[in-house]
Amino acid sequence: MQLYALCDQELLDLKSLSVQEYVEIAKSHNATVIQYRNKTSDIAFIKKQLISIRKIYDGFLIVNDKYELVEYCDGVHLGQEDLKQIDKDIFKAVQIIRGVIKKDKILGISTHNETEVLQANKMDLNYIGLGAYRDTSTKKDIQGILGDTLDAIAAKSKHFVGAIGGVKLDDKFENITYKVIGSGLLQ
Repeated sequence: MQLYALCDQELLDLKSLSVQEYVEIAKSHNATVIQYRNKTSDIAFIKKQLISIRKIYDGFLIVNDKYELVEYCDGVHLGQEDLKQIDKDIFKAVQIIRGVIKKDKILGISTHNETEVLQANKMDLNYIGLGAYRDTSTKKDIQGILGDTLDAIAAKSKHFVGAIGGVKLDDKFENITYKVIGSGLLQ
């Protein structure tokens, strides 16, 4: 199972950490993917952070939401609500994003239940995030805790699956490719 490190700017600011310090922590845990998430800063700052990460990290770099910055990283991750802002029809939204970022870039979306996983199976994606596994203080809009059912739902996905939401380094899964961990790396 691989580590997918979620680098959230709000958390970095709260912990008084630089993006470079976070990347070093992620590298010390052998993270194969880092997703940079920043819901509040302007596009210029996010671009600067992506460039900073790329200078010191040679694994996969994913940007959250800001698909217009895909040239500075390896791919994009979007949540269900982000897809609906692109188009009310999430299938069409994924087609639009895939058209923008092209086939050579990674595309992942968040899913929260079996229905959304089965919908994602019909989409041109590289992976899905599935959760929340357990409660987490870093995400305010959790749609439901999957707990022990997460692994069984993950088995229904044709895509790689990242377990999201309250995941810890020592959690064990059978049908999960990535443990997506944010603040847990800092403990």
